[in-house]
Amino acid sequence: MKYKQLLSLAAALFIGTASAFATGNGNEKETTKPYTFANNPYKSLSTQSYKYNTAIGIRGIGTSGLTIKHFTRANRAVEGIVGFYPDAFSVTVLLENYVNAFDQAGLNWYYGFGGHIATQSDWVYYENYRGYRRNEGDFGIGVDGIFGIEYKINEVPIAVSLDVKPFLEVTTRGDAYLALDPGLGVKFAF
Repeated sequence: MKYKQLLSLAAALFIGTASAFATGNGNEKETTKPYTFANNPYKSLSTQSYKYNTAIGIRGIGTSGLTIKHFTRANRAVEGIVGFYPDAFSVTVLLENYVNAFDQAGLNWYYGFGGHIATQSDWVYYENYRGYRRNEGDFGIGVDGIFGIEYKINEVPIAVSLDVKPFLEVTTRGDAYLALDPGLGVKFAF
């Protein structure tokens, strides 16, 4: 398969999985009440521990860059990470489940799976000027897992997380990479 076919297949897989995750299994009761935190049918799972819908911030250590997380249900979230490196760029989408940790308000374990796409370039010197040049076949696609803990500080709209995001990546050159990819995140929650 060529990388464009791999990209199309991965996008279809991510969109289909995200859609299934976000809409549930169809067994939920219909309600005419608008969704609020108080009438959430999944409240007993972990809603009292995070109390935010969306968070935007940064992730560092491994894949470093910008991150956005949005809860689609009381204990499920979709997280996107745009990673920047000196010679690469990646986009990761993760579907995460949340469970209260140690019976402490604001403290949650989270775990999930997803995938990423990545491009890589090489440093090239142009008459004493250092610039980027993309090589052919420098595209990668991967499968990611995630396991971590997050603390939403109750007094301020900040969430801090520590996680491990192991991934397996295959490139169009035929190389394969396996990494643990630890991360420390700080997000503004609203």
